[in-house]
Amino acid sequence: MLDRFFELTGRGTTVGREVRGGVTTFVAMAYIILLNPIILAGATDVTGARLSIAQLTTSTALAAAVSTLLMALVGNAPFGLAAGLGLNAVVAYQAAPHMTWAQAMGLVVLEGFVIIVLAVTGLRTLIMNAIPLALKHAISVGIGLFIALIGLVDAGFVTRGTGTPVQLGATGHLIGWPVVVFCFGLLLMIALFVRRTPAAILISIVVTAALAVLVNSVAKVPPRSWGVVTPRVPERLIAAPDFGLVGAFDLFGGFGRAGALTAAVVLFTLVLSGFFDAMGTIIGVSDEAGMVDQRGQVPRLGRILTVDGVAGMIGGSVSASSNTVFVESAAGVGEGARTGLASVVTGALLGLTLLFTPLASVVPAAAAAPALVLVGALMMMQSRNVPWEELDVAIPAFLTIAFMPFTYSITNGVGAGVIAYTLVKAARGRFSEIPWLLWIVSLIFVAYFAIDWLEELFR
Repeated sequence: MLDRFFELTGRGTTVGREVRGGVTTFVAMAYIILLNPIILAGATDVTGARLSIAQLTTSTALAAAVSTLLMALVGNAPFGLAAGLGLNAVVAYQAAPHMTWAQAMGLVVLEGFVIIVLAVTGLRTLIMNAIPLALKHAISVGIGLFIALIGLVDAGFVTRGTGTPVQLGATGHLIGWPVVVFCFGLLLMIALFVRRTPAAILISIVVTAALAVLVNSVAKVPPRSWGVVTPRVPERLIAAPDFGLVGAFDLFGGFGRAGALTAAVVLFTLVLSGFFDAMGTIIGVSDEAGMVDQRGQVPRLGRILTVDGVAGMIGGSVSASSNTVFVESAAGVGEGARTGLASVVTGALLGLTLLFTPLASVVPAAAAAPALVLVGALMMMQSRNVPWEELDVAIPAFLTIAFMPFTYSITNGVGAGVIAYTLVKAARGRFSEIPWLLWIVSLIFVAYFAIDWLEELFR
């Protein structure tokens, strides 16, 4: 039954691989259950109100579980979904200062609805298919560098420098037990992976997390140096969920409270970021999973994109911010995930955290981050599919790859690549090679990059 429903044989996978991949994706993205509440609760709305950490934790886990299970059953894709980083910052620091939390979450619900409309009408699929195949491979490479950088930063291996934008460790040198634990985990993971050990990524995460708990118990490690999660044996296993924020949204109140222009700018930013962040992640992870066909298209793309929009609405309706496809899904793909069965496992584990929230605070970034670095290396292999000898493609591909890690945004990378591709082709007079939709997308991205200037112009 599982084989027929999830097409396991057709995609060259097994139940065991899917379970391992699903668990790995969960472990790689579980940090969001703790981080999202910290980001949202760290801001106040226009009335000075703050959201409850306990309620946000419940809402984050609930929205992630429901969204991921929907992706499993409707999209049959190995994608975990949860509150999108970057999108939650827009809600907390761009929307909330001008309206109440309920009104800000109402805009998130509207964002999800707009994305659903774009998906159902087929426009989102047309846009994704209009992007040249070489740029899609470049998106995969860029995401690989991006998630590797995320892993290195989360582990404290790379930090903000004093005389340089970034540096090695906290002082220009590697220092601190969390970095030692990360290095151990990364080397162990590489060794097991190249030996083709089954469940290499998952085994490494578990072993490294156990080492982190041991180190934290015997050494004097400042809690903040571990990041969001401090590895320790939890005092209790079960914590009662608080559903107080479920349904606490005001759909159109933000337009009246903040003004139509401000609310429209926030909505535009949410839609564009959610649209292209998810698009880039879906392309990149699907490419790594071998789900992209020779024309550069992803099976069941319409369903996947629709679920992504529904996930945005779910996130807003429970005040967890917009949910979207998580780039950490690549960690599960690296462990063998190829179908929605892996997402069933991920979604079920996310659902369990509603009761077992303390367990989510066991695995620190130092233990999970090596998976992001290794998978980033694997995704870099897609660079062999980019025709670097063709300037028309090489320059846009490079900008796509470079902008993602250097600006910490998938959307920025996609935008830079699309604009550059359109410009280069036009400059060489090859207008027939530019799909008409790419002109429109390029103009939208120009508006996106100039959004602050446009807002001032029309204020």
